Amino acid sequence: MSLIKKNPVLAYYILTFLISWGGFLLIGGSGLLTGTNWQTDPRFQFAVLAMLAGPPFAGLLLSFIVSGKAGLRELFARSIRWRVSGRWYAFAILTAPLIQLAVLIALSNFSSLFLPSIFVISDKAALLVAGIAVGLVGGLVEELGWTGFAIPRLRSRYSLLTTGIIVGIFWGMWHLLQMWWVSMTSAEAIPLAIFVPLYFISSILALTAFRVLMVRVYDRTNSLLVAILMHASYIFSTLFVLAPPIKGPAFLIYNFVFTFVLWAVVAAVALADQKQIA
Repeated sequence: MSLIKKNPVLAYYILTFLISWGGFLLIGGSGLLTGTNWQTDPRFQFAVLAMLAGPPFAGLLLSFIVSGKAGLRELFARSIRWRVSGRWYAFAILTAPLIQLAVLIALSNFSSLFLPSIFVISDKAALLVAGIAVGLVGGLVEELGWTGFAIPRLRSRYSLLTTGIIVGIFWGMWHLLQMWWVSMTSAEAIPLAIFVPLYFISSILALTAFRVLMVRVYDRTNSLLVAILMHASYIFSTLFVLAPPIKGPAFLIYNFVFTFVLWAVVAAVALADQKQIA
């Protein structure tokens, strides 16, 4: 207990990865190793659900171990803190879909493969409902850990940018088993030895950039609720409503362009913040 209290963030990451990766491998390990199609293999969805148990369980348990019942009450208070400026709600909810929409519309000028899913799918209502539902659930359970526990403790020691980079890298690495399975189908003709590292790098960079923006929003609002909504909007747009059904080279092109634009937004926001301070 003494060791955990001295190193709470490290303990959080160790416990989160043990639960998430352990559950993922226990349920979906056979499908992952044989490279089945993640879109049709039911083990993939159950493995992802098991993976999602890590952040909330670790966040809640360690909040209690480190700060007792008071820590849980404080965590709950932040999760329902809704009285913040409307501009932060707008930034949280619209950043991911607007960036992705801009990227996909620009790329669609070169190929119709990049058209957002909502533009081409017939059952738009089902896609919207699924995106909202999964986004809110994913945002809630994950942010109980990332923003609920890890970020406030890191932020007391590090700058906004450093905190975002630390959490973003671990957040990206946390998805590696999931991304590995997706790679088996999405690589198409590209050798996995090339596709997988490029996919990992681009995805981790993208998640790190978005996490920097999330830390900034949380820093200004101290609202876990707003962080949950921002995370939900990322899932809603990048995995469902706007996600184009692309594979192979097109998949990697989109990933790297999206990542580049995200970091450009991070740079622009950082510059704007510096000007406001000056």
